[in-house]
Amino acid sequence: MLEYYNYIKSLHLIFVITWFAGLFYIPRLFIYQIEASQKPLPDRDILGKQLKLMAKRLWFIITWPSAILATVFAIWLLILMPAWLQQPWMHVKLGFVVLLIMYHLKCHHIYKQLQCDVVKWSSGQMRMWNEGSTIILFSVIFLVIVRDAVNWIYGVVGILSLAIILMMGIKLYKRIRDKNPDA
Repeated sequence: MLEYYNYIKSLHLIFVITWFAGLFYIPRLFIYQIEASQKPLPDRDILGKQLKLMAKRLWFIITWPSAILATVFAIWLLILMPAWLQQPWMHVKLGFVVLLIMYHLKCHHIYKQLQCDVVKWSSGQMRMWNEGSTIILFSVIFLVIVRDAVNWIYGVVGILSLAIILMMGIKLYKRIRDKNPDA
């Protein structure tokens, strides 16, 4: 079975990429849905209907299948290489995978609310939420590539710095957008 290792790893990576593509885009659609819900009729109805359809297709045709397939291929890789489970970096990576799954499930909860026209988030809050998958992606990629060579203190400081930079960028964009609504 080890002769198929590179094929399985390739499929795992492909589905991780498409899973993240869905997770990057679905909160953006949520932002548009939230903003459309504040528009006057008939714009609200027209935009709301189209955005719900787009979210449904993205979520169930790309994001969920990719999440499931990425997980299946990951488990298969761990079965082929059980020694990885003895590596400390793999424990940390699996911790981030649990965070990613929790993020995904929370996005599903938000998706279901918005499909029923229940808006509990502001567009600004959703912009902040949108960066969660980015922080997880950076964490996992650096962890997998650098592995044991990473100094955990620098790694934590780096991820926190990334989060702060992303949040500052969102706030800066909000200021620019408030001054120029067409931006």
